[in-house]
Amino acid sequence: MIKHRPLAIAFLSAACSAAIATPEQNEYAKPHQQIEVEGRHLNLFCMGSGSPTIIFESGAGVAGWGWQLVQPTISKKNRACTYDRAGLGFSEPSPLAGTSVNAVNDLHKLLSAAGLHPPFVLVGHSYGGMNVQLFAYRYPSMVSGLVLVEAQHEDERERLDRVSQGKLSLMTASLLDSYRKCTDASKLAFQPPAEPFAACVGEPYKFAKGPFSKAYTNQFRKPTYWEAHSSELEHLYTSSSEQLRSARKAFGSLPVACLIRSVSPYMAPGSPPTQTSMAAEQENDAMQREVASLSSRGNCKVVPGAGHDIAIDRPQAVIQAIREVLKQQAK
Repeated sequence: MIKHRPLAIAFLSAACSAAIATPEQNEYAKPHQQIEVEGRHLNLFCMGSGSPTIIFESGAGVAGWGWQLVQPTISKKNRACTYDRAGLGFSEPSPLAGTSVNAVNDLHKLLSAAGLHPPFVLVGHSYGGMNVQLFAYRYPSMVSGLVLVEAQHEDERERLDRVSQGKLSLMTASLLDSYRKCTDASKLAFQPPAEPFAACVGEPYKFAKGPFSKAYTNQFRKPTYWEAHSSELEHLYTSSSEQLRSARKAFGSLPVACLIRSVSPYMAPGSPPTQTSMAAEQENDAMQREVASLSSRGNCKVVPGAGHDIAIDRPQAVIQAIREVLKQQAK
């Protein structure tokens, strides 16, 4: 989990800019299949046909539309499905905490209720990368491949804090405080004395056009969104990390592709690398490769020009990684 631009899910700005006014982007502006899970509904959006089905799992606080530059291309040859976790996008909130175990339970029930049949290739970004690993451990017969896009590591906080003098913990605490303030402001409908709406949404919506722009910004008006996002962040380095740590073991021969950023979130854009940023990137690289090494068919690639949000910065790299995992299965 690396998000240092305050409040907004700022990585979507690039996605919106690149996908302005396209039919694909407009599809993400509305709910699709509303699948009942434990008495509430989760939004599922599937495109295309062909086995295995590709399931996308977004990062913390991000709806399925975070994959809008990847899913349409993958759907040309395979069934490709995104979904919104509880409280995000067009999904109803859950009374349960935003932990990896609860997300995995929801996803398992969602796939069954929707009539989607394994095998699945799971593609997870950041916190979503943590979730898909846990899913693969709990339901190994259902998973035929993993694509880990800057996946969350269970020891990330401790290891990055050690090389950055505690910066990750400080930034996480600052973000969580901001999200809680936005929760309070949203309950007041962003009216005085609440903080201005723009302070919580940021600027990404200015890059979107038409229906998607409205759907994207409307999400931030909902207290349920901020509660869900806050819960995922609050439990990220505690419950969720411990859940993955407890499940951790080798992946055997399961194909695992991992993608690693090349642009550090620990330095200001245009500034030269610092000793701290270089140490943090070395540690991040090591964590990603350690996970991939748990498979006899695991490999990692550093993506030039990409920050943490590789599916937005360099979507073709994610597309290629998925295709490589599919090729491995065919051998």
